Amino acid sequence: MGGFFGIASKQDCIADLFYGTDYHSHLGTKRGGLAALGERGFTRVIHNIENAQFRSKFEDDLPRMRGNTGIGVISDTDDQPLIIGSHLGTYAIVTVGIVKNIQELANAAFRNRTTHFCEMSQGELNQTELVATLINKGATFEEGIALAQNTIKGSCSMMLLTDRGVYTARDKLGRTPVIIGRCAGAFVATMETCAFPNLDIETVRDLGPGEIVLITPEGVEQRKSPGNRMQICSFLWVYYGYPSSAYEGIGVEPCRNRCGAALARNDNVEVDIVAGIPDSGTAHAIGYARESGVPYRRPFVKYTPTWPRSFMPQDQRIRDLVARMKLTPVSELIKGSRILFCEDSIVRGTQLRNTVQRLKYFGAKEVHMRPACPPLVHGCQFLNFSRSRSELDLAGRRAIHAIEGSHDNVPQEYTDCSTKKFAEMVEWIRSELGLTTLKYQRLEDLVEAIGLPKERLCTHCWDGSSFF
Repeated sequence: MGGFFGIASKQDCIADLFYGTDYHSHLGTKRGGLAALGERGFTRVIHNIENAQFRSKFEDDLPRMRGNTGIGVISDTDDQPLIIGSHLGTYAIVTVGIVKNIQELANAAFRNRTTHFCEMSQGELNQTELVATLINKGATFEEGIALAQNTIKGSCSMMLLTDRGVYTARDKLGRTPVIIGRCAGAFVATMETCAFPNLDIETVRDLGPGEIVLITPEGVEQRKSPGNRMQICSFLWVYYGYPSSAYEGIGVEPCRNRCGAALARNDNVEVDIVAGIPDSGTAHAIGYARESGVPYRRPFVKYTPTWPRSFMPQDQRIRDLVARMKLTPVSELIKGSRILFCEDSIVRGTQLRNTVQRLKYFGAKEVHMRPACPPLVHGCQFLNFSRSRSELDLAGRRAIHAIEGSHDNVPQEYTDCSTKKFAEMVEWIRSELGLTTLKYQRLEDLVEAIGLPKERLCTHCWDGSSFF
């Protein structure tokens, strides 16, 4: 996926830009980048962060960066920020999201015979460069950004660093969050409010879907009002949002506690301990334990000094190795126990199957799983939060293929937890993973735990209901 942070300050902003961007490191795995604008013009630094932390790659670059305005990005796709020269002036740009119609838009640009793109490896295009090309069609930055928002299928939130300030735009349907903050002599925009407390920044408000603002050291000026429709990604609260962040004023950690409590209220299984798959399942498990009265324990402890998040590597074998090596078992809590695990979700299921096998190896009597969301049966069309190359990578989709003989279409029964087809799908997944029992969160309970109306949430990966 990715995340960004921007700042306009009355004094040098590089330190806050650096740390604010770093607080988005959990959202991306490929590139990190910073751009600042000072008296000597633009300075930009981009580094590969696939095998090293963001901080370690950029610390040596900071002394040569100066400026009162800046933008930073953690990117899961292309090199960013880009510095663009155009009739609008010179600007730096970062984007977060996914442009599903990128080739169609590129072909349309090629027909003008005056446009070119710098291809990346394997013939891919730099998404941010394409977005800049769309913006440059406008007579103003505001017009160009709005044109890009209305042309892109998928989602795209963006920041433009200009000599006027930092233009910040949330994607048309608000699938990604953008939050405005302020501190002494500065205004900022971020995707993760976990960046705020340690930088003494207070939250001002969330941008609305499709809203465009200009951030300067003096304040935030609305340049395009928000639209009425919003489809913010529900998975922010379930999994990839940071626990100490809040979106639309709703905190991630308390929401996950509510998810776990809802799982407990709909359950009657008898177990000895409740645990979370570290770290994303922990808050859900705490909520389950509080509601059920079953003690919370940690039969697995995550070893973090050298092992990254297991979804990061592209190679499945490496992902499985990372998942295995970073979770160290506490055998005294496992042997002879009936353990109920809460997890954010079951995406592929390969790592979970290995975890279940290890628990049984260490003497677990029973292993029960309670995911905090319904089965994923549709690939993400809007944010690219999953590494899956095919919808058949999804455990739910594989189950449907095994039952129906095809996975091209998902009958509605598989998204309704009251149907026999849904139960058959869940049973197939339970058997594949070697679990004692498996029970998913109901979609209505997840929506209630988040606290927004369903029509304001993107739930596409569970029920296929969302739209471009």
